[in-house]
Amino acid sequence: MARVIAIVAPLAIVAALGVGGTIVLQQLKPEPEKAEDVRIGLNVFAEKVRRGDLQITVEAQGEVRPRREIVVAPQISGRISYVSPDFIDGGFIKKGQLLVRVEAADYELAVVRARSGVASAEQGLTREIAEAELAEQDIEDLGITNVSPLARREPQLAQARAALDAAKAQLKDAELALERTAVYAPFSGRVWERDVDIGQVVATGQSLGRIFANDVVEVSLPLDDEEMGRLGLPLAFAASDQEPGPKVDFTATVGGIERHWTGEVVRTAAAVNSQTRQINVIAELKDPYGKGADNGAPMAPGLFVNAVIEGNTIPDVLIAPRASMRGGDKIFIGNADTGTLSIRTVDLIYSDPHGAYVRSGIDEGEFAITSPIQAAFDGMNITVMERQPDGTIKTYEPVENTSDEDKTEETAMRLTSANGATE
Repeated sequence: MARVIAIVAPLAIVAALGVGGTIVLQQLKPEPEKAEDVRIGLNVFAEKVRRGDLQITVEAQGEVRPRREIVVAPQISGRISYVSPDFIDGGFIKKGQLLVRVEAADYELAVVRARSGVASAEQGLTREIAEAELAEQDIEDLGITNVSPLARREPQLAQARAALDAAKAQLKDAELALERTAVYAPFSGRVWERDVDIGQVVATGQSLGRIFANDVVEVSLPLDDEEMGRLGLPLAFAASDQEPGPKVDFTATVGGIERHWTGEVVRTAAAVNSQTRQINVIAELKDPYGKGADNGAPMAPGLFVNAVIEGNTIPDVLIAPRASMRGGDKIFIGNADTGTLSIRTVDLIYSDPHGAYVRSGIDEGEFAITSPIQAAFDGMNITVMERQPDGTIKTYEPVENTSDEDKTEETAMRLTSANGATE
């Protein structure tokens, strides 16, 4: 028995020490740290909604055309004897300037012949007047009362007067033809092209060249009905002092430099284009080679220009980035404090590359999300990032306050660089 006790006792002591040590170790083991819940949120770029005035504009394109352009042509035929040195392609001409002269010798001879005919007709009329007076005297001397007009020589006198009128008309026609041997510029402008030279024989109505006035140029801008409505232009519009037309900013690249000219809408076309269902709005630029030029660069005919037509101004509207618009009337708003997404329906007025302009549905200072988001829903977890003017990115990370006494949330903001480095 004693031997059994001697064997069992040490084993019992070792077991008791083992159990006791295990219990002590369990009591002394530190509590495991609870891992914080990891919040998963989609990083999105956003821009703040701001307030401003909306200047409604409509963009269009068109070709510059002179308001007055004619084909220079003679009213008589003959050989060209003179061409003005200014009557060349691109030349500047003035109103009343002699452009072309046709040989006048034949027409001068025609004037001489016509004057001779007038003198002959005047002599014939004088003779008939004298004979009519003699006939009238003879009738009185004979005491004849019932005398025919022929006896009084009335038809002969009328014929002589008609012959004189015809001779004078022929003289006037010959003098007019002589005057038309000289072709003058009807207005100041420029020469588009010249088709004749000295020694060439031309016919009546043959083209000598083309000229255009340089006082005003026009651009025909096709607009649809919606664009006309945005500008507030009626179908039959004509500008006046009481109702001036909208301003138009023309742009085109000339000589590798973008040029700008400022004109105005003066009228609309008379009818709607049956093929395009658009109406042409006519805009003008005055003195394109002078005061209307851009640092000496004229808005020359033939240029294809872009035009921005200024419409009405709507004050105090909400302006969001255009990329934030979803489906035509919705904007995704990011709440930087809570890190959640909100889908808003807005009253859209107008949108252009500069922004989306709305009346209501969002508030100034809210973050309009510009990043593309698939399967978005209200309350979706996001992290709002805002690109700063200097190129850095400001990240708004919401951090929940774990204090049992304070149940509100605080927002810790961290400014990171564009490559993601934390400051």
